[in-house]
Amino acid sequence: MRHNKHTFKVGRTASHRRAMIANMLKSLIQHEKIETTMTKAKELRRHADHMITLAKKNTLATRRTAIAELMIRYNALTPKEAREAKKGDISSYNDDRKVIAKLFSDLSVRFAARPGGYTRITAFRNRVGDNAETVIIEYLPN
Repeated sequence: MRHNKHTFKVGRTASHRRAMIANMLKSLIQHEKIETTMTKAKELRRHADHMITLAKKNTLATRRTAIAELMIRYNALTPKEAREAKKGDISSYNDDRKVIAKLFSDLSVRFAARPGGYTRITAFRNRVGDNAETVIIEYLPN
């Protein structure tokens, strides 16, 4: 029996599900608002709130946990890009590095005093192709 087993399946394999959640999380952190279906948004909310909780702790272990859950892949920097990055210019980083930087610097500071409930799900419209209920999931402004 599957009593008290909360698993978001949606007809996908485990690896596809994990990659989908990681990609949606990266987009949510980067843009702070995305449009998706209700089912995916409800599952994404769990993971998005957990990311903020990890960022608020801001230890090496929580940073590594966030990198693993977001499936961050660091591209190798050329020596020139590494020198620019040391000076503080992060334009040479790929978007994955920027997501981690934003999570641990901007979002963790914004929600420092808030005990939980960092996201909001708002009904948007029904999708044209299959009439699926779409919503907007976003981080709260403050």
